[in-house]
Amino acid sequence: MAKASTVNENRLTKRREPFNFMLWLAIAGSVLVFTVLLAIYVLRKSTGVYWTDVPLPQLFWVSTMAIVVSSLTLHLANHCFRTDRYPQFRMYMGATLTLGVLFVILQFWGWKQLIERGVSTVNNPSVGFIYLLSGLHIVHILIGIAALTWAVFQSFKNSSYVDSFVFSVNPPNQLKIKLLTIYWHFVDVLWLYLFGFLLYHHGI
Repeated sequence: MAKASTVNENRLTKRREPFNFMLWLAIAGSVLVFTVLLAIYVLRKSTGVYWTDVPLPQLFWVSTMAIVVSSLTLHLANHCFRTDRYPQFRMYMGATLTLGVLFVILQFWGWKQLIERGVSTVNNPSVGFIYLLSGLHIVHILIGIAALTWAVFQSFKNSSYVDSFVFSVNPPNQLKIKLLTIYWHFVDVLWLYLFGFLLYHHGI
């Protein structure tokens, strides 16, 4: 009986990984911010004052495909990382970084399409929400790109099999790759939700 109590106590009092907790706390905060913004969007649209739904840039479809594929390449990179296939790990991490950068470029290009249509945020707040929601998401993507850049740099820095193996079995490095993966999949799912929301209200 005393042994069971000790086990239960250890489970409750054991030290948690602070960085993992901080990441999930940040994710929860981001979800809250976007939830509030989407609620404001719906309320503002319901007034109908100076509101006209503007079709989304077609390039948003292409950027969405890029971010979805980047989650797949990151998943493959993790599999290679765990199975000691380091050249493939470097290839897939580089592909993920490239697709992340491509996503940002396509998003800005999509903004350019909106500008070329002559629509303005002054006389149509719906356009302002497109910029706000996609722009805030781009900020999240840039954070992920910075982390991916570190991972790609480290993978090429430790290019020999021995250095790669030492890097892969280092617990702090394993944790960083794990947190990076969680975060990148989060921003992927977040964009899919935002894109679906905007697509429903605006169309293409």
